[in-house]
Amino acid sequence: MTTLHNREGSALLVIDVQNGVIGGAYRRDEVVENIRALVDRARAEGVPVIWIQHSDDNVEYGSEAWQYVPELTRDDGEALVPKHYADAFEETSLEDVLAAAGVGHLVVTGSQTDECIRSTIHGGTVRGYDVTLVGDAHTTEDLSEWGAPTPDLVIAHTNLYWGNHRAPGRTAEVVGASEVAFR
Repeated sequence: MTTLHNREGSALLVIDVQNGVIGGAYRRDEVVENIRALVDRARAEGVPVIWIQHSDDNVEYGSEAWQYVPELTRDDGEALVPKHYADAFEETSLEDVLAAAGVGHLVVTGSQTDECIRSTIHGGTVRGYDVTLVGDAHTTEDLSEWGAPTPDLVIAHTNLYWGNHRAPGRTAEVVGASEVAFR
């Protein structure tokens, strides 16, 4: 279990499910629905939902592209962590938010698989967190014209290697949205 002391709780991370990030993503509607259902479950179980919101030159702060998709609504009491880098821990308040809530287990959802999802799951693990990647609640756009694999293969590969990832004293796993167990 987590290497973080007195941090037994879980948190649901909703990473960059913004109009300009997930708009044309693979299986967009299915992924957003799975995330919405997890948000509802987390709220019902008293698990913190933490919203991560990216901005940069391509997704300008305050623009329509920067807004979360209309299917997902953040409650006023839920943390919002703005970020400028792929790893949601880099130069953000995420660690402080998680520490204040006693969280040692991250349940990760969102976009984009090959950037912000991968960076954040690794960032969490190296910082001592147990990390559950929700295999059917993350996605990416098609970047194959620039040499990347197709989105289905990017997602499948990420789920494969994360399901086999290991670190001393920490867990890494991939589960479907219906199988998520908040601690």
